[in-house]
Formats: sequence, structure tokens, C-alpha cells
Amino acid sequence: MLRLTTRRHRFLTPLFSTNPQTLSSFSAAAAAATDIPQNDSVSRILGHFNCPPLRHSTKLLFSYLQSNASFKYEVLELRPSEIDAIIGKLSSENAIEFFFVLQNVFGFKHSRNSQFVVAHCLAEKKRSRALQCHLQRVLQEEGSGSAPTLCELLSKSFSGWDSNKMVWDMLTFVYSRSDMVHDALFALEKMKESHVRPSIMTYNSLLHNLRQRDTMQDFYDSIEAKGFLPTNYTNSIFLDGLCRQSLFHEAVAFLRQLQEKHAEPCLVWFNTLMSGFCRLGSVDIAKSFFCKMFKYGLVPDVYSYNILIHGLCITGLPEEALDFTKDMEKHGLEPDQVTYNIFSKGFRQLGMMGEFGEFTKKMLRKEANPDILTYTILICGHCQIGNVEEGFRLREEMLLKGLQLNSISYRVLFISLCKSGHIIEALELLSEMEKVGFKPDLFMYSMIIHGLCKIGEVQQAVQLYNEMSMKRIIRNSFLHRSILLGLCQKRTIYEARSYFNTLTNSDLVQDVVLYNIIIDRYIKLGNMGEAVELFNKISEKGISPTVVTFNSLINGYWKAGKLAYAKKLFDAIKKHDLVPTIVSYTTLMNAFSEAGNIREIFVLLDEMKADGIEPNQVTYTVVMKGLCKNGQLEESDRLLKDMLAKGLYPDQISYNTLIKCFCKEGNFDRAFQLHEEMVKLNVQPSCATYNILINGFCVYGDLGEAERVFNFLQEQNTRLSKVAYTTLIKAICVKGGDVERAMVLFLRMAEIGFEISVRDYSAVINRLCKRFLLHEAMDFFRLMLWNSVAPDQPICLVMVDSINRAGYFRAEIQLYALMTKCGLYLG
Repeated sequence: MLRLTTRRHRFLTPLFSTNPQTLSSFSAAAAAATDIPQNDSVSRILGHFNCPPLRHSTKLLFSYLQSNASFKYEVLELRPSEIDAIIGKLSSENAIEFFFVLQNVFGFKHSRNSQFVVAHCLAEKKRSRALQCHLQRVLQEEGSGSAPTLCELLSKSFSGWDSNKMVWDMLTFVYSRSDMVHDALFALEKMKESHVRPSIMTYNSLLHNLRQRDTMQDFYDSIEAKGFLPTNYTNSIFLDGLCRQSLFHEAVAFLRQLQEKHAEPCLVWFNTLMSGFCRLGSVDIAKSFFCKMFKYGLVPDVYSYNILIHGLCITGLPEEALDFTKDMEKHGLEPDQVTYNIFSKGFRQLGMMGEFGEFTKKMLRKEANPDILTYTILICGHCQIGNVEEGFRLREEMLLKGLQLNSISYRVLFISLCKSGHIIEALELLSEMEKVGFKPDLFMYSMIIHGLCKIGEVQQAVQLYNEMSMKRIIRNSFLHRSILLGLCQKRTIYEARSYFNTLTNSDLVQDVVLYNIIIDRYIKLGNMGEAVELFNKISEKGISPTVVTFNSLINGYWKAGKLAYAKKLFDAIKKHDLVPTIVSYTTLMNAFSEAGNIREIFVLLDEMKADGIEPNQVTYTVVMKGLCKNGQLEESDRLLKDMLAKGLYPDQISYNTLIKCFCKEGNFDRAFQLHEEMVKLNVQPSCATYNILINGFCVYGDLGEAERVFNFLQEQNTRLSKVAYTTLIKAICVKGGDVERAMVLFLRMAEIGFEISVRDYSAVINRLCKRFLLHEAMDFFRLMLWNSVAPDQPICLVMVDSINRAGYFRAEIQLYALMTKCGLYLG
């Protein structure tokens, strides 16, 4: 064991002390050691770096500084200009560390000057990967069109720096990689003016971005004009660009030109040309290039074969594609996952044309002893078109012939079972895989755990999750989310919260999605207190909320009737540097719609469009609902027409909202026009649509019309819901209709298979009693008993009261006898 010397012990003790006085005195000592005044913020910070022996160990220094309360306080008081001054005076290594500590730990937004000082420090240290990542972040903040500003800064402030050339080159390269092509070309031009020579890597990246532009040829020529020798990769990009622009003759001519220059043939060139001709549908030409590869002594790789297999599959030649796969094996190459995916997609096309079944039979007849490859391809094909049963039949056939499934076959069958909801069968297949020696991976475990949670088998999902740890499979946040979601949806909130607390209390898992799931569940249960408390915990733990977090809370406050709080949270979205989504806007608009505040709805609609978010079906429906509530039916109808003009097809909810409003206004002609419009647009009217129409006539119109609509729908074999029946029955009983007709409908409802409850009987009996139709009410009461539906005390009281008022004492005795039989006694 290593022992600390007395001297080292004395030095390390103050570093790990938690006493603020000790830390402050240590900082003061550091400043005193360099004769720096204590009242100068910049000097005090620099004093930390000049204190021996800390300055000799960057990692130890920054480990100390991040835990130093005095340093934290001093840093938080610094102005941007002071930070620039500090970074400018530090050594390269310390400047880099200080910059990223302030950015990543304290959340500082650095000035452009500091960003480029650190870029040059990284270049000086030859840390090209770190430089690339750093500039990527800078360009994400600056955005497109920032090249003139940044290039001017580089030219004026950093021209004398030794590492300036590398920063120029990387900046241009990162612009190109970020698809900011105009900025990249501008930076390239400025590099020429500054006499900075770009690297071939930068030229290649720009050429790649220009592949589909007319300027590609000129740019390629400029590479040679600048004295660069194009690499094989450069030529491959140029060939690919010619093919993408459908300049196939020019591509072939360029290949000949390369051969004339005695350039060493490259496999990538041939693959590029083959891919281009296959995309064109000229598979025969692609095959000729495949043959030329052998002539030039090149050996095709898996990618070469996959290009041709893909070309043959999409042109409807799967048998020939299969022959190429056999040839692939003869040359010692194994088909990979991409190969099987290509076949699956090809077979899916055949399946759509109804030909895949015939193809399977043909393949099995063609080969006397089909091998694992043939079976695997056929299994993949059937699973791809959703025919899992045939996939498993082929599996059984394989096993009977003594063939063992490979990992691809198992994986495809397993995924198909999970996707089709056969989770228990997938679990059995998982067990079989392990028995034959195949190890399921993280993806497969994630699928099965997610599937188990969806069907409510959360305990089994947790058991599998624990098994993963024993098998040393690294678990990810997706699994935590699946289990928590399963507990929220299928188990109690107490179990879900207990699991959530286990994950989050340790601080090892800080996943905002977990908070979103549990917050959403509390809101659905109406427990806003717990939801808000969790939202506050997100901030306390330094976790950034997402727009989903805010959307859930906005929805919760609206449902709780606290519209002002919902609006306040909506405004807070932008304050957190987040962008409101269409869900954010629509949720708040729906809240204003329920409150009847049309003005605010349209303010939000305008704001939404100004933010570049186009309204969808749900948004339009919410606005229409608000207009209808406000009695502005014409405006609502006009909005529906605008919706159609923009190519947005209303859904059932949109139409049902309008139909309901027109029925309420008594405008049944327009209501039926909307129904006909639904049918024309292939928007299938739902049970709710017919319930609205029938209820409209029953409540706001003529009972006879309601019956005619009901009868017409029955003649058309339209499936009506129980609500349609009960609505009409209640209307007949209230509006003086034929009670016998009500009885017929009631019996018909039972025949269809609807469950008739005491509530349904009570609704009819109550209405008949109010009209003093006691004999009819008694008929329904007897029918209720006949169908073994026990009456409750309230309906018996209604019956007794009605009989007493009518003076039917004999009926009263009969009723008491029936009640006693049912075990009901009235005091």
C-alpha cells in the first residue's frame, strides 16, 4: 500500500477539508504567494492557478477548484470581459480546462473571443477530435450565415497564432459537416485570402456536400488546380455525384480516365458505379461492373454483393438475388444483417403483389435440400410481410430436417412476435435461444420487457431486468421507462412511485423522461399537488425539464380549472430555452375553448403560426369547438372549409363537434350535409356520430324524425351503440311516444347482446312514472325482475310514490310483494 509522506499529507489536507474558512484561507494564501491584490477578481482567480504545487497537476487543480466554495463564489461574480482576460492569461491546458468547467459545470455562455482562444489552444495541443466537437457546438449556437462574422474574427484577432491554420481548416470542415455549405464555401474563400491551405479532408467534405449540384465538376477541378492529388475517396465522391446527377456516361468516362492515368483500381469506385446503375434500374450494367472487378484483381466485399442483391430484389428478381447470395458464400463471405434486410424488403414488395407465397413454394421445390440460408431468407420474408405463422411453420420444417436456426432467424422471429403482441410466445422463444447457445442482446431484452409491461406483466419484466445484470448486459434508461410506464398503467400509483423513488433517490439515474411519466400519471389521477412537487424536484436536482413536462402540467392545471397557472407555465416554456410544440399550443387553446375565451384562442393561433408551427386536425377541432360554444357556427363552418382547402382532412372528432352544434341549433339539414361530406371523404362515421344525430332529433327536434333516422340506419345494417337505443327509448317515454315501441327497442337491445343494467331500467321507469303511465312502468319493473336485474331502493321509492299519488292500492301491494322477494324493505 502507498503511504503519504508528511509533506504530501499536509498539502492534501486543506484540499479535502469541508471547512469554508480553511478553503478561503487557502485561496488567500494562494493569492499572497504571488503578490496579487485580494480585491481584483481576475487576479484572485489567477492566484488559484499560481499556487504551487497545484499548478503542476491540472486534474488535481480542477478537482480542487470545483469543490472550493470560495472559487465558486468568485466565478459567479465574474463578468464576460473578466473571463476573457483570465482565459487569455492562462496556459493552454489550464485555459481549456477553465473554459469547459465554466461552460459545463457553471453554465456560462462564453464570448466568441474565448471560444476561439480555446479552439487555438486545442489546435496547439493537436487535439483535433476535441477541436471538432468544440467548433460543432459553437456553430450550433451561431447557426447558418455566421461565417462572415467568425472569419473576420479569425483574420483580425488570431492571424499571428501558430495554430491558426488548423483552426481555419477545422472551421471550414465543420461548416461543411453541419450542412452549412454556403458558410463553408465562404470560409474556404477567406482561407485563400489569408494564404491558408485547406486539407484534402476539408475538400472531400465539401465535395460530398456538392454531389448533387452543378458546381461539383468545377469544385473537383479546383482541387487539382490547387496542387492536391485527389485520393481514392475524393474520386469515389465525384463518381457518386455523377451517378446521383444521372450523368452515367460521364461517370464511366471518368473511370476510364482514371485507368488511363494508371491509377490503382479501387473497390469503392466499382461499388459506387454499381450502386448508381442499380438505382437507375440498370442491373445488367451493374453486373458487368461486378465482373470487371475480378478482371482488375479486386475481390468483391459484402457491400458489393448487397448492392447487386438489392438491385435484383427491387426489380423483381429475387431468385437471381438468392443465387448471388450462394455465390457470396462460395467466396467465403457470410451474408450480414443488411443482406437479410434487403431480402425482407424485396419480399415485402412481392407480398404486396400476392406473389410471395408462390415464390416460397417455388424455392422449396427448386432445391432438393434447402439449406439454412434459404430458410433464413424465407423466414425473414414472411415475417417482414407480417406472416409470423408461416415463419414458424418454416422453422418447424427446418428443425425436422435437423437444421439449426441461426441468430438472424431467431432474432427476426422474436421481433415479429413482439411487434404482433405475442409476448408470452416471444418469452418462450427467448428461453429456447439461450438453451441452444445464442445470447439475447440489449435490444431483444428491451423489446420483451417493454412488451411485458404493456400487457401488465410488470413483475416478470422486473425479473428479466434483474437477470440482465447477472448476465452483464448494460441496462439503459429505455428499460427504466418501460417498467415505470407499465407500473403507472397497469398497477397502482404507489407501486409506480416506489419504483421511481428507488431509481431517482440514488442520483445515479437522472432521466427527465422518468419524471415526465410519473408527473403525467399524477395529473391523470387528478393529483396536481404531487405533480407540482415532482416538477420542483426536477429544478432542485439540476435536471432540465422538457417541453413534454410543461405540456403535462398545462393540461393538469386546465383540468383543475386553474387557467391562469396553465398560461403562466406556457409562458415559462420559452424562458427555459424550449420551443412550444403543437401540443403545447393546442392544449392551452383547448383550455381557453372550454372557458369560452375566443379572443385568446386566436391570439395563440396567430402566435403559433408566427413560430412556424402549422395547425393540425386537433388544433382546428379545438378552435371550431370554441366557436361553436360561443354560438359562432358560421365561422366554425368556414374554418372547416379552410381546413379542407389546406389539404388537412378533418377526422371524426372534427365533424362530430360541428354536427352536434348544428343539431343543437336545430339546423338538421346542415348536420346531415356534414354527415354526407364525411362519407365522401372516407371519414367513417362512428357510433358517436349517429348518437349525436339521434340525440339531436330527440332533444332539439322531432321524435318522429329521430325514429325515422334510427330505422334507416338499422336497414343499412349500421351498427348502433347502446347509447343510441337508450336515447331513443328515453325520448319515447318522455315525449309521449308509443311505449310499446320503447319495450320492443328495449328487448331488441338485450337480444343484440348489450348489457342492461338497473340504471337503464330506472331511466325508463322514472320517465314513465312522471307521465303517470304506471301500468307501463310496472311492465318494465316486471321485465327487470324477469331478466334477473335486482331493483335498487331509489327506483322502488319512485314506484311507491307514484302508486300512492295515483291511489292504486292493489298495485302497491303487488309492488311490496315483489320488493320483499328481492330483499328490499322500505322504512
